[in-house]
Amino acid sequence: MNIKSSQTLVSEALSEIKTISTDEAYQMTNEDKCNLIDIRDIRELEKEGRVEKSNHIPRGMLEFWLDPESPYFKEGKLDMNKEMVLFCAGGLRSALAAKTLKDMGFEKVSHIDGGFGALRNSKFKIT
Repeated sequence: MNIKSSQTLVSEALSEIKTISTDEAYQMTNEDKCNLIDIRDIRELEKEGRVEKSNHIPRGMLEFWLDPESPYFKEGKLDMNKEMVLFCAGGLRSALAAKTLKDMGFEKVSHIDGGFGALRNSKFKIT
């Protein structure tokens, strides 16, 4: 059995997706050019806090909530024409999630380098 490691999957994803800095994400958010999406688990948000102006979509529901054909599609929750900017706690889950969205056909997708850990030390306000 030849199983790819999670590290290999993340490395492959990082080579195919766009990674942006917290400053780039902050500028895009302030200019209303993106959907800032927090894919952390709800328990992480309750424990660590939320990023102002972010939308919470748990990693396990991301593909379903963003698929217009899915019964779980969240109509009107996000502007589907804007860039999807994802983040998780440290940047691994969001790299995999960004690759999945690209695989689904989303063209404007990126993830934030360093995830919530980096966002906590940036211009973003944590509530």
